[in-house]
Amino acid sequence: MLTNIMYVTVYVTDQDRALEFYTDGLGLEKEVDYPGPEARFLTVGVPGSPVKIILWSHAPAAGQPAGPGAAPGPLILESDDLRKDFEALRERGVTFVESEPREYPFGLRAEAVDPDGNRISLRQQGSGKMSK
Repeated sequence: MLTNIMYVTVYVTDQDRALEFYTDGLGLEKEVDYPGPEARFLTVGVPGSPVKIILWSHAPAAGQPAGPGAAPGPLILESDDLRKDFEALRERGVTFVESEPREYPFGLRAEAVDPDGNRISLRQQGSGKMSK
């Protein structure tokens, strides 16, 4: 039985630049930085969260999704005060698709863009429940 999501992969062209964006810009924490024999394994995450983001610099194998910028929102981060976090992130230089967070049926959302064009969806859940 599956028990947890371990990793989400974001394809990047420059791991150091991506690391700076995800830590200094978004405020995530560097978790693992292992040079490895074939490739650098680099992860970041929200402190205390079991889900980690792999910042991977290699193109995906055949049949896998395309690299940076090809698909919007491969990563969704949750906030307990999105309007406040939006302003703090914008002050840190994070680029957003729209000028303000938008309301949607289940809360608030905002779309940030990393240096490789990957979309990072930021969400704050509202009082509505999503049906399964």
